[in-house]
Amino acid sequence: MSVDRKVKGLLNKLTMKRFDSISDKIIAWANKSKKEKDGRTLIQVIRLVFEKATDEAIWSEMYARLCQKMMEQISPKVQDHGIKNSEGKPIAGGQLFRKYLLNRCQEDFERGWVAKEATAAAAASKAIEDQAAKSAAEKKGDGEEGIALYSEEYYAAQKARRQGLGLIKFIGELFKMQMLTERIMHECVKKFLRNVEYPEEEEIESLCTLLTTVGKLLDTTKARAHMDVYFLRMKEFTKNPNVNFRMQFKLQDVLELRERKWVSRPARDPALLPCLDQESVYDYQFRAQICWSNRVPG
Repeated sequence: MSVDRKVKGLLNKLTMKRFDSISDKIIAWANKSKKEKDGRTLIQVIRLVFEKATDEAIWSEMYARLCQKMMEQISPKVQDHGIKNSEGKPIAGGQLFRKYLLNRCQEDFERGWVAKEATAAAAASKAIEDQAAKSAAEKKGDGEEGIALYSEEYYAAQKARRQGLGLIKFIGELFKMQMLTERIMHECVKKFLRNVEYPEEEEIESLCTLLTTVGKLLDTTKARAHMDVYFLRMKEFTKNPNVNFRMQFKLQDVLELRERKWVSRPARDPALLPCLDQESVYDYQFRAQICWSNRVPG
């Protein structure tokens, strides 16, 4: 049976309740690289974990725990003869796993930005068609609301966006497990804040996702000056006419989270909102805000 099919099957079964038994089997597959000189099976397993983690951001903490366990339990016999340490010996075991992990983070991060830009451009070219499809679905001939069939480019752009945010959340969870450094987190934040006048929606959303995940750990006495600069820039973004209302609300949420010393508001019971994803929740909050502002005093 192929590594891809078997490991994908195991990842589909992975839950916190079955974490120990399933993760042991995944690690056993990764350790098949003991018979190789290039760690290709381990690289393959890491790729599959990353794909799963970025596509299922809600479980990113669990996948980060899996990576931590893999780093601790990968056999020292797993080596890559193409990657050597300062003594000229092949890097092996957990050290090799961490090297592969860092490479994967960097590759996915850089590739993700390129992919999002490309899919967004393709979706923009079909925007008129998608708007027509939406309008047609909203008002069918019989007065009933129908289902909009958008272009393939639209769905590709949505998938790239979802996976991009999933990657940011996963990177944050890896940092919380002490598998990525604080320096890497600061580099990511600075990248998201680089466009002062015309910040992109993807940059702001990624920034908010990352700081919501790791902000409490970054906001130390040592790094307070850096964090103050970041949040000053974010506050400026909330007043920037080039930033849409939805992104302004997301920024405001993170600003308020820091003001509360990183203590989250009590979460709603998920059972009460079974069909709402995070974007839908923000859209709901946005509409509620508009309704409130339009209320007539009575």
